[in-house]
Amino acid sequence: MFQRRTLLGASLALPALSAPAIAQGGWRPSRPITLVVPFGAGSGTDAVTRILAQMLSAEMDGATITVENRAGANGTIAAMAVARAQPDGHTLLVTTNTPHAANPWLLRRLDYDPIADFTPISRLGNYAFWLVVHPDIPARTLSEFIAHVRANPGRITYASGNGSGIVGGAAVAKHAGVEMTHVPYRSVPPALTDLLTNRVNCMVVDFAPSIAHVTEGRLRALGVTSSQRSRLAPDVPTLAEGGMTGFEMLSWAALLGPARLPPEVTATLGSAMQRLGAKPEYRERLAQARFEGLTSTPEELGRFIVAQIAAWGEMIRSAGIEPE
Repeated sequence: MFQRRTLLGASLALPALSAPAIAQGGWRPSRPITLVVPFGAGSGTDAVTRILAQMLSAEMDGATITVENRAGANGTIAAMAVARAQPDGHTLLVTTNTPHAANPWLLRRLDYDPIADFTPISRLGNYAFWLVVHPDIPARTLSEFIAHVRANPGRITYASGNGSGIVGGAAVAKHAGVEMTHVPYRSVPPALTDLLTNRVNCMVVDFAPSIAHVTEGRLRALGVTSSQRSRLAPDVPTLAEGGMTGFEMLSWAALLGPARLPPEVTATLGSAMQRLGAKPEYRERLAQARFEGLTSTPEELGRFIVAQIAAWGEMIRSAGIEPE
């Protein structure tokens, strides 16, 4: 179980938690590798994982790599499944900031340790998130939206289908000093379905499942959550540009195995990820899925996760969100 106080010593423990980046001997899977996804089919993480499965297979001499969606409980079902799996390289987790950085602060009880129960392999990249509203909302800019919410305290609803949506919506309301009502969903697709019919009014969501709706006018984008405009939608301003000075929410994905993954397994997977990450066609396919691909060493990923747990904790506290 994760204890928040353990974060204080996490950086000191990283050499033990991160598998050595060596490539001696090499490892070959003896059966299909399963990539476990914390969210449902149609989510941004699902799209990224399916690209990864196909192209990583080619980097591993045609090894069979399958995708298993284990949605629910804010990503904890998938995280627990991999934390409890045999550490042999055949069950891996495509995690995001929700299970590994937000959940330690969103959930009062977390039955896995996001640091100690996993072996870092590689970062996968960053998502682009934005605040979108139903077009019936009388607002074309962030400032107009905030004015509308302020004129209707508590009546404007925001949907969420994952931790990023929970924190993003609450952070927007807190930063703007307005009151909105949270409507949680099991995953992103059903939340978007209700947003498209205006059963809920707005949502902080990643580009992949929503950009077609924005392009075709079924939703309206008011601002991206990153500190700079996204190259995937350069005409959409940042929320900071729209008046929320200093607002930033980084959303990401990474590849992990269970704790105690043998060094040769981590080295083989890590080397394959480095080769894949250097290929323009891989990055281009991820960009088509509205995802900015990048890779890292296992040690770099371990340090990144520790830093992100701290960063998301600060954002969640600032938004006034209490663990449930």
